[in-house]
Order: sequence, then structure tokens, then C-alpha cells
Amino acid sequence: MLIKDCLFCKIIIGEIPCCKVYENEKILAFKDINPVAKVHVLIIPKIHIENTGQRKYIDTLGELLLSTDAIAKKLNILESGYRIITNKGKDAGQIIDHIHLHLIGGEPLNPLN
Repeated sequence: MLIKDCLFCKIIIGEIPCCKVYENEKILAFKDINPVAKVHVLIIPKIHIENTGQRKYIDTLGELLLSTDAIAKKLNILESGYRIITNKGKDAGQIIDHIHLHLIGGEPLNPLN
């Protein structure tokens, strides 16, 4: 199910364009419009899931994580490494209430403290 007013749902249906880098039947990955690293891709499910912790979507959530290596390989950063980030809730920085992973890399990243 998709939500009419959700930015990512609008991207999924093609109402808002994106720079697509990967897609399969369950997920879509595209370049972030405000990158924080040389490579910064958002990975979203093609169904509306607000955030983590929703067990009924375990297959789709698993697909998000499992897709990261294929996407990193396509972007030539699999061997050098990459970081995956997801935010849950406003205090964590979740701006859009549609779960998404940030896949970042392509250069040395600062350690997380």
C-alpha cells in the first residue's frame, strides 16, 4: 500500500523523478539529492512502511538490507566499504515517515562515536 502524501511513495509511482541506481520487485534505490558523501543512495521499499520494528514486513525489511551489497557493487564501492544508516523518529532525524536506508561511501568516512 502507498500513501498519497508521502514523498517516497510519489517517487515509487513516478510522480516525482529520481536518479535511479537499482530496482527490483520490492525495493528502489536512488541518489540522495543532498549527499553527505561521494556516494549517497537512499534505499526504500516499494510499499509504505513507516519505520523499523514492524515485524509483519520482515521479508521486505530483509530485502532492504540484503540489497546493499548488490547496490554497492554496482556503484563500485563494495570492496572499499560502505555505511548503512536508518533513522527512526524525529529525534533520530527521520524526516520522511517511510523507512529508508542511507547507503554512503566512495571515500573514507569519519568514525561514528
